[in-house]
Amino acid sequence: PCNAVAVAGIDAWQHWPMAKMILIGPEGAGKTHLAHVFCAQAQATICAASDLNEAHLPSLMEAPALAIEDCHRIAGERHREELLFHLHNSAAARHAPLLLTARDKPETWGISLPDLDSRLRQSDLLRLEAPDDAALMAVTMKLAQDRGISLPASVLHYALPRMERSFKAVMAFVIALDKSALSEGKSPSLSHARAILKDTN
Repeated sequence: PCNAVAVAGIDAWQHWPMAKMILIGPEGAGKTHLAHVFCAQAQATICAASDLNEAHLPSLMEAPALAIEDCHRIAGERHREELLFHLHNSAAARHAPLLLTARDKPETWGISLPDLDSRLRQSDLLRLEAPDDAALMAVTMKLAQDRGISLPASVLHYALPRMERSFKAVMAFVIALDKSALSEGKSPSLSHARAILKDTN
């Protein structure tokens, strides 16, 4: 529920103003997951902004849709800013949907290329919030189920208030819990959870 608006916005990619959108939110909030949802729906190509180079440009400029991740990380790198600017203009000219992800609004990135900066600031935004208790609980149970393990309620109630509030932290916890239990030939228990969280704190 905490991110229903962002999810609905991604699902409505065919109706984005100017066929572009910026998805923002803290690390571990699920931006990459939603970027892949967009890619599956729009047959988009995905690329990290920090990986942009001339070799990638021709194929990216022909993609039917694009997702460029962590765009804030190239602020001040004039060369990559120019590549992103060309990709932005190419997508706009072809009416190809463009999704950009970042931690915060474009005006906080520190983009040095004025033309790119102005175009980014004109983009609509979707915001992902840090996951709430319901989201963390659901993701923990789903990841455990994917690994074929059953988590006692005592483990969930102990672990969730003590973990970093991000999907990344939840994934790391479930993997560590599974490995710890397997190494002892036992089912995951409260003692395993306590030992893992003690090591990470």
